Amino acid sequence: MPDDLSRPQPRPGQLLARGVCRHLLSHDFVTVEELTPAPGLRVDVMALGPKGEIWVVECKSSRADFMSDGKWQGYLEWCDRYFWAVDDAFPVDLLPDGTGLIIADAYDAEILRMAPEHKLAAPRRKVMVQKFARHAALRWQAARDPDGAVWDGLA
Repeated sequence: MPDDLSRPQPRPGQLLARGVCRHLLSHDFVTVEELTPAPGLRVDVMALGPKGEIWVVECKSSRADFMSDGKWQGYLEWCDRYFWAVDDAFPVDLLPDGTGLIIADAYDAEILRMAPEHKLAAPRRKVMVQKFARHAALRWQAARDPDGAVWDGLA
């Protein structure tokens, strides 16, 4: 049995994502992390709701992490609602208006400001649900067979 020291430690943003995913499950949303909706974009958390709603959550662990993110507007066309997830020490006044706000830690989260809804067109929603399903299935297969070739091709 490998010891815990041999496993890589999660980065701060990954810990926030874990708390976000746990919280969204309590709202009946299932989630995947690090999904690529389009070339050059990779969302931290994508959530799929019980009625097919698609939410994107970007996790920012520090001011510098937020300031270095120049791609976030590109995510807006791939979701119905867009959120930032930050810890309780983050300077939330930096976050743009018209986006949602989630305060999170490694164990849970709370939605403080609901993101405005911008419904996806049906064809785009279909593409995103298929990407979500494929991503989730590939992650599951990689977890079941970590020595298999599937992990390198995860998209």
